[in-house]
Amino acid sequence: MTGEQSSLDAALRQFEAVEANLAKLERVWEQIEAKTPSGILFGGDPEHEDLCRSYLEILKHLPAIDGWRLSAVPMDLQQIAQARLDAQDVGEIDIAVSVEEQIVAPAKDQREYRFRLDRKRRELIRSAVIELMDLVDTDLWALKTVLEGKIHELSQNVTGLHWESLRDHVDQIETLLGSMPKPDRWQDLRRHLAFGLFQDLSDIIRLDWPRVKATLTRSLYQPNDPIPVDVADLAEITASKPRGRVATKLKWEALSSEDFERLIYALLSNQVGYENPEWLTHTNAPDRGRDLSATRTQVDPLSGTIRSRVIIQCRHLTKSSVSATDVSALKDQMSLWQPPRVDVMIIATSGRFSSDAVDFIERHNVSDRALRIEMWPDSHLELLLAHRPDLIAEFGLR
Repeated sequence: MTGEQSSLDAALRQFEAVEANLAKLERVWEQIEAKTPSGILFGGDPEHEDLCRSYLEILKHLPAIDGWRLSAVPMDLQQIAQARLDAQDVGEIDIAVSVEEQIVAPAKDQREYRFRLDRKRRELIRSAVIELMDLVDTDLWALKTVLEGKIHELSQNVTGLHWESLRDHVDQIETLLGSMPKPDRWQDLRRHLAFGLFQDLSDIIRLDWPRVKATLTRSLYQPNDPIPVDVADLAEITASKPRGRVATKLKWEALSSEDFERLIYALLSNQVGYENPEWLTHTNAPDRGRDLSATRTQVDPLSGTIRSRVIIQCRHLTKSSVSATDVSALKDQMSLWQPPRVDVMIIATSGRFSSDAVDFIERHNVSDRALRIEMWPDSHLELLLAHRPDLIAEFGLR
């Protein structure tokens, strides 16, 4: 947005201010720790007292995150000495340990706050980063064509709107990530963008961006984030002896198109027989959809491991079916992802396939064409997900 601050940019400024205050708090705490004696030492230290006052002032400017606030504050030197003396008089090791834990409690609070801040930042930037990743894919797709015509001129500089656009989109991703850990090969990507030769572009396309994109995708969706549970003890549920019919159909309407694509990605990511799942988004495709790529591995006792390149087309439908026209258009899109050759195209949909679409696919598959088309309708996905109740819960499909 030119000449005007976007709401996302304004939100980032708030996050950056909070992170700056947290960094100040951590630095002040390091100074407080350095001035805290390791033994029992009564007496005041004006500099230690001022640091504690600064700590409390900064604390006021760190807002709650989902209702949780930093609460532990530094103990003054008199309190520390008295607590250690009392623990020594009692002579119980657990009391002495408890005192030391209380002294360093602010450090533990800071780590908790930073963890929550990073998680909330991922939530803020996720959609924007995904959109920028799509734009980088589009930039590189256009630049790949230019590179093919410069294969003997790799020492020349890359120029043009798509190159400038690529650099801008990568800059924006870096700004959105802030102090969060950068993806694998991020520094290589930045170095090649800075040098700007066709050889650098080649390395970006072949090496840097595939690894950056894969790492970045995983970091945006943290698998360790908990799913809310409404019961404190599972014994309460079994004690009530619940009865009745259970739901077998999944609530596909509860998903957005992006959620559906993420679900298919998650399904592939931990599935035996599939390797290297990857987003393949080309925003110039007719439906601007997000495709997935994976390698399907099959072990033949005589021939060994057979690997097939698979493209998965995700179509989130709740009120319509995939038609023969849709299948034909999707098949034509396979040229976007070749070379290398696509061996299998899977159409995964939360809806169904029309009878004419089924006929079209069956006729295609008995022809002498190399590409095989597979159908994953809602019934097939429900069968697959029956073995993955974790994904059913994570995506709220019940």
